[in-house]
Amino acid sequence: MTNPSAVLYAPHDLRIEDRPVPVPAAHEVLVRVRAVGICGSDVHYYEHGRIGRYVVEQPMVVGHESAGTIVAVGSDVDPARIGELVALEPGVPCRTCEQCLAGRYNLCPFVVFFATPPVDGSIASLVTIDAAFAHPAPAGLTFEQAAMAEPVSVGVWAARKASITVGDRVLVTGAGPIGLYAAQVARAFGARLVTVTDVSEFRLGVARELGFDTRPAGEPSDGAYDVLLECSGAAPALAGGIASLAPAGRAVLIGMGADTVSIEVPVVQGRELTISGIFRYANTYPTALELIASGAVDATAIITHRFGIEHTEDALTIARRDPESLKAVVLPPE
Repeated sequence: MTNPSAVLYAPHDLRIEDRPVPVPAAHEVLVRVRAVGICGSDVHYYEHGRIGRYVVEQPMVVGHESAGTIVAVGSDVDPARIGELVALEPGVPCRTCEQCLAGRYNLCPFVVFFATPPVDGSIASLVTIDAAFAHPAPAGLTFEQAAMAEPVSVGVWAARKASITVGDRVLVTGAGPIGLYAAQVARAFGARLVTVTDVSEFRLGVARELGFDTRPAGEPSDGAYDVLLECSGAAPALAGGIASLAPAGRAVLIGMGADTVSIEVPVVQGRELTISGIFRYANTYPTALELIASGAVDATAIITHRFGIEHTEDALTIARRDPESLKAVVLPPE
């Protein structure tokens, strides 16, 4: 077997090269990757070679939103799993630290996460992963749909953080892939109204096609919301969203943008608002996969571009070349 992989050496220096075929450890599975979504973090590493304290100091395979087929297993894994279509949860925690034991394994300081330096990612033909984090996909799902369990998981985690329940009114600021998935998850969790805002009329059009109310970013709200899912990372969106919350409203910060923002403390205090951040997710993949399989979340509607692995660089740069791009997917060879 060969293992063509998309390897980032430095900003704007991505190469397709044949890497050694990995050998699964006793608790791991070997997966032939069939679809990998491009995330904003992949683009950021390509453009800048770093995200915060994580710096690409040695060649690193990119990508972490992935699905494929198990083709081999380690000695401690049931061989009957060979042939399963699986979604790969990209972060494997230590499972023994304080955060893991408290059920917050997304905050594990020792997590090994695909495409987070120095860990290689999954835009490759073959990867290994802990068997517990190769989640079987429900029958009928495609590789592309299963790969979208990663961004959908962000929406699931945000919905849980916000305690979205039946009857809630939800405002989603930012109609990129995460915002459009989060909006669908909010609806699936029982929200009776979901409004999506953005500066892009194209993206608002996609939101309308998915059945959501929309309004241009910055336009005053004509109602109060129980939940704000801030997916844009734009400071004005956060400020306006918080101002739109009803008493006892909950805001969840999802999008990454400015490092510091201003918040009107009297509004937060006077309405007893709750503001929370999220970092990745925990115990979300089975729910995300079921939401996709049931049709409650239309994963495919967000995918606008597909590329072979040899065109991974095009996938990483499509957003700056095509204003009507949402989610690009890389399809390694069979």
